[in-house]
Amino acid sequence: MRNHVQKSVRTMCGKVTAVRGTVIDAWFSDGLPSIDSALQCSLDGGSNVTAVVHSHLGNSSVRAIATGSTRGMQRGANVCCDGTPLRVPVGMQLVGRVIDLHGQPLDGRGELSWDESLPLYRSPPPPSFCRGLGDVYPTGIKVIDLFCPFTHGGRVAVFGGAGVGKTVVLTEFIHNAVANLDGIAVFAGIGERSREGLELWQELQERGFMDRTAMVFGQMKEPPGARFLVGLAALSVAEHFRDVEKKNVLFLVDNAYRHVQAGMEVSGLLGRLPSRVGYQPTLAADIAALEERITATQNGDMVSVQAIYVPADDYADPAITHAFWHMDSSLVLSRDVAAEGLYPAVDPLSSSSKALDPTIVGQRHYDVAQASRRTLGRYEELKDLISMLGIDELSAEDRQTVGRARRLRNFLTQPFFVAETFTGMSGRNVPIEETVEGVDAILSGKCDELDEEQLFMIGSLDEIAASSPRKATTP
Repeated sequence: MRNHVQKSVRTMCGKVTAVRGTVIDAWFSDGLPSIDSALQCSLDGGSNVTAVVHSHLGNSSVRAIATGSTRGMQRGANVCCDGTPLRVPVGMQLVGRVIDLHGQPLDGRGELSWDESLPLYRSPPPPSFCRGLGDVYPTGIKVIDLFCPFTHGGRVAVFGGAGVGKTVVLTEFIHNAVANLDGIAVFAGIGERSREGLELWQELQERGFMDRTAMVFGQMKEPPGARFLVGLAALSVAEHFRDVEKKNVLFLVDNAYRHVQAGMEVSGLLGRLPSRVGYQPTLAADIAALEERITATQNGDMVSVQAIYVPADDYADPAITHAFWHMDSSLVLSRDVAAEGLYPAVDPLSSSSKALDPTIVGQRHYDVAQASRRTLGRYEELKDLISMLGIDELSAEDRQTVGRARRLRNFLTQPFFVAETFTGMSGRNVPIEETVEGVDAILSGKCDELDEEQLFMIGSLDEIAASSPRKATTP
């Protein structure tokens, strides 16, 4: 790949001395490239592959990680470097486009200009320039807005194991958020399957949202070096929109765990001794290098929502615990909830948000959320007793609590716009005020006469009032 940086610098040339998978050792006779510099390595047939310098080996050799296939590379192949880091094109030209790590178009459209570009590795903004959590960012998804509100300038993670609906929740959030977005959405597909990337691109095209979206993909078939860097490339694109274009940015990641996986593969290729559970010894630093750059500044907001895979549903996994430390809101998806057919499969007792504070969401919202947690928590305590003895053996107070908890769980389900094709049900976008009103009505007993099924997969309580006004009592 050609070097796009228009800069008058001294070019250093060398030779490949060893190739081990995507790890390349190169010898230079006239100085060493600095760490994180981009190397252009020759392949058979005249093409090049880009590699990033990882370490210095003595006084004249470097070790680098290739971001493409090294098939066809031989010892003695030419290596050139101008000392500049790997960069990605930025600017408004990326709006509506899909690119890879190197800025090459994946959407079949024309080449991009390199008049403006940024390095992948950048420092986080200084704390004095950052802004704290802002106002609540409404998602239109009831269970999220109630228990785990998102905020402007916050980092949000959707945690869950395989098949519990992380991508569906993220895609629904994209649908609801981008429709009213006053700014730019940047999507980072880290280790994304080709099918998932195509479906998301088609969804955004059909709904007319691509004119506010830039997408950066490092697909699952790419070498680990490319998958490890694509999140940083997308973040550089987002930072340009925030700091130079002065836009509010919605930064979306699917899947942040694959960033960790790619780092683990790179670490193994470099011959490092693994740390706990086989992870790279630099796990905490690798996650921090990505997460600490995601912040709102004096120039503009950056709201980040990231899907994070939980290996074997183990929330004590080192990668998951390290990711938790960086998040302002953590939405936890539960396999048990999904098994009961309740979607989105959010576990409200495990999910948390720094924004669930009376000074941010208001006293009533906070009180209703806490009362809901107490009701659902008591129901979880009674589940085993109900399964052994039956609900009739409970006290009248506990039977009332169980009934309200079940109605509340059903009310917190919701048909999604992005799943209309599969469910045959039209999606719902529920304002936060209507969510709080509905939950308060259930907890206060105003819906005790309703069948539980009437609250399943609806939007607000007004839908029941419209369909059966004699049964439903709305607040």
